[in-house]
Amino acid sequence: MPRAITILTEQFADWETGLFNATARLYYSFDTRFATPQGKSVLSSGGMLVTPQLAIEEIDLDGLDVLLLCGGPGWQSADAPDVQALLREAQRRQVVLAGICDGTRVLAQAGLLDQLRHTSNCADNLASLPGYAGAPLYQDVPHAVADQRVITAPGTAPVTFAAAVLAALGIADDGLKGYLALHAAEHGQQA
Repeated sequence: MPRAITILTEQFADWETGLFNATARLYYSFDTRFATPQGKSVLSSGGMLVTPQLAIEEIDLDGLDVLLLCGGPGWQSADAPDVQALLREAQRRQVVLAGICDGTRVLAQAGLLDQLRHTSNCADNLASLPGYAGAPLYQDVPHAVADQRVITAPGTAPVTFAAAVLAALGIADDGLKGYLALHAAEHGQQA
């Protein structure tokens, strides 16, 4: 059974990783779990209270297939968890890493975007980070970007984010393409 852990912080953006987790769990039998600082309950930006299965400090990378960083303002606060060493070790072990919205900041702070094509909410979201050297590889696009098992996306791209994460895991069948197309269909409509 494939394993995925999503890291959440206080005020996490609840829409950003929900499609991936629901699709992976319901249609592809993933074991999906959620981790927070000290394993404490967190409140989403939409007001949803989440009690996680584990603390960030308890994440075991053995057998883990994907580690997701859900965005939200918690990553820009002084209380943001330091997961840089965890992310670097996960990358060393070939775990798929995925950050959306301010989750991309965490990947950048760990130095994981310095040599990879990537995106975020905007270039300025990453440019001010100390030590960030990936600006020449920044892609100013409204969809997810995947490079060497690292997926990044702006917070407005949960559909392409889910698709890119699943594709990095080797899942890209016609059923998935149709399912994700249903979720993205409204964006093809003229206003």
